[in-house]
Amino acid sequence: MDLVLLFKAFIMGIVEGFTEFLPISSTGHLILTGSLLNFTGDKVKVFEIAIQAGAMLAVIWEYRVRIAAVLTGMFSERRAQLFVLNLIVAFVPAAMLGFIFSKSIKAVLFAPVPVALAFILGGFVILWVEKRQRAQDRPARVESVDDMTVLDAFKVGCAQAFALIPGTSRSGATIIGGMMFGLSRKAATEFSFFLAIPTLLAATVYSLYKERALLSAADLPMFTVGTIAAFGSAFLCVRWLLRYISTHDFTFFAWYRIVFGLFVLLSAYSGWVVWAD
Repeated sequence: MDLVLLFKAFIMGIVEGFTEFLPISSTGHLILTGSLLNFTGDKVKVFEIAIQAGAMLAVIWEYRVRIAAVLTGMFSERRAQLFVLNLIVAFVPAAMLGFIFSKSIKAVLFAPVPVALAFILGGFVILWVEKRQRAQDRPARVESVDDMTVLDAFKVGCAQAFALIPGTSRSGATIIGGMMFGLSRKAATEFSFFLAIPTLLAATVYSLYKERALLSAADLPMFTVGTIAAFGSAFLCVRWLLRYISTHDFTFFAWYRIVFGLFVLLSAYSGWVVWAD
């Protein structure tokens, strides 16, 4: 058993869990962390997607009562049926575009410099949306995920599709997109959590199946450690974020993205850090 490899898998899992549900891009952080750890290659790209299952399970555990109520009522209760329909509608845009373009995106954009540029651009988008929210100074049109229409869900799903670009952030795209389309901060954040379940599950299953030739039984400890680490850190992050948004906006994360992205570009240009592709 390679303890160094397991340690790298553990670090990657921690990074995945703490960044998956924040508007700072888990994929971008995994690419940069993997580059620093010299933990790269086709198998690692599969690993990075697979450990998202740990973050997904953290959401399922945190919302287990709500999810159980939806599952038991989806064939008889209108609210549960609309909730499921909204998740399906929101899931489709990114799933379709990802299926068509994922290979091209991985070949061109899964590298530190494109990720850094996406970090910076995404930070400025968040600043613009937060400024727009303050200027409007009125209650959100949709206060709860139960108040969302199918059209609301479709709009959020289209926003999620932008997260196919590494460094954009799936949670950032869905939360900030949701706020742009009239959702309250809490409704947008919670819908982003729920939408993560089918999105991350589909990405994990598809990636493992498609790249199964790269994997072997010897990889099981690495994947297990990464997934468990992602579950634990994501669980802590979800609970913290729900408390945070009750009294804060996302401006801090916007500036974090901008500063971190600029640091990556500067370090790559100056040679301070050798970022591996």
